[in-house]
Amino acid sequence: MIIFLVGYMGCGKSTKAKQLANKLDCSVIDLDAEIVNKSGKSISEFFEAYGESGFRDYESEMLKNYNYPETCVVATGGGLPCFFDNMDWMNENGETIYLQMEPAQLVSRLHNRQKRPLIKDLNDEQLLQFIKLKLEERNPFYKKAKIIINAFDLDVDKLAGLLNA
Repeated sequence: MIIFLVGYMGCGKSTKAKQLANKLDCSVIDLDAEIVNKSGKSISEFFEAYGESGFRDYESEMLKNYNYPETCVVATGGGLPCFFDNMDWMNENGETIYLQMEPAQLVSRLHNRQKRPLIKDLNDEQLLQFIKLKLEERNPFYKKAKIIINAFDLDVDKLAGLLNA
């Protein structure tokens, strides 16, 4: 089973993917890290070189053509579910979990913004407004996930238990 974790930046996709993969004794894949490894560019550098549309094309290709192990947990980029047919593809090819958080909770977790091209120049108030706007746009995609859970203080045992329900 392939388990895709989706949600806004800062919700804990990478951290929870590692914890869940450890709990399930399977591989963990961070798609953003795989993009960095394969392209030789940081996400910020990729954005600068090819723009967001170039990044989204590459990201979608990586999602759909990656050689996934039979059982693994995949941390996706925050925007990945919202482009092309990526969310539908993930639902057809695995289990999807939306790690949902309130905008203020996300702001409190997004301290190191320099590595995040979409928010690197925003102060906390600007970031809060940005996140609210982005979540309005992205929630229709995120909410297509098979499982939706509040990710604030989420225990990995609870997360693993959802997969057996």
